[in-house]
Amino acid sequence: MHFLVTGGAGFIGSNMTDRLLGLGHKVTVYDGFITGHEQYLEEAEKNPEFRLVRARLEDEDTLNEAMKGVDFVFHFAANADVRRGLEHPLKDLEQNTVNTARVLEAMRKNDVKRIGFSSTGSVYGEAEVIPTPEDAPFPVQTSLYAASKLAGEGMIESYCEGYGFQGYIFRFVSILGERYPHGHVYDFYQKLKKNPEELYVLGDGHQKKSYLYIQDCIDAILTVIEKCNEKINIFNLGTDEYCEVNDSIRWITKRLGLDPKLSYSGGERGWIGDNPFIFLDTKKVRSLGWKPKYSIEQAVIKTVEYIMENEWILE
Repeated sequence: MHFLVTGGAGFIGSNMTDRLLGLGHKVTVYDGFITGHEQYLEEAEKNPEFRLVRARLEDEDTLNEAMKGVDFVFHFAANADVRRGLEHPLKDLEQNTVNTARVLEAMRKNDVKRIGFSSTGSVYGEAEVIPTPEDAPFPVQTSLYAASKLAGEGMIESYCEGYGFQGYIFRFVSILGERYPHGHVYDFYQKLKKNPEELYVLGDGHQKKSYLYIQDCIDAILTVIEKCNEKINIFNLGTDEYCEVNDSIRWITKRLGLDPKLSYSGGERGWIGDNPFIFLDTKKVRSLGWKPKYSIEQAVIKTVEYIMENEWILE
């Protein structure tokens, strides 16, 4: 098959690109390198079945041209700066929702019918049902990022109904692992590198989060695409466990051989929109035979080790 991967020079996109090429598929990566890294594509560029289109999704002519001959689109390109979303309130709308519409239109014009979309477990807001299943009642949205992703889901569903598309919507917990570019492990590592004696923590450290290792995430996505053939396929992706922020700090500092003094900003949230408890019900994807190979602790440690070996990413 010929896959087009938007955001293919990013964290999830580049890992998916390597996996698809390893399986013998042809891959076109479409990336404007706003947050993507050239280094992530070093292995892919050695493969004759790989092509890179260096352009932004706003460049609709280039996007239309890149879509020719494609069988399946993985749409991973997005602004993922959840924490600072209120500082640039239109960015999530423009980069996540509007650009999703652009991808769908380019697909329609080129008769490409299948799309996999990276949504987020944050669309459940502060859910009343824990663990949260795919059919949980939708609460008030608590971040611009989640709202933009939910709108993207709606656009995909509408194209599935209106134009005969087939959509795969994946609501992730936070993903960890190789090429991890931002988030709590990155932030704590960076802070400890500057001052190994003390670590400042947003919130009270008791926020409960679930995480998933990147290769487990890709396994789950490919399992769903192989085994599910509905018009619209919506799946939570995560582990069957969660941890507190304090647990993650303990694993990180132990791997680094540090014992810093911890100081907290206080409150049960690190910032507006920071859900104090995220834990998704993943029975649906597990019913397909998938289960994660790595625990949250193992995923955190593998992430720390990747940053240790690739400190250029901190810059």
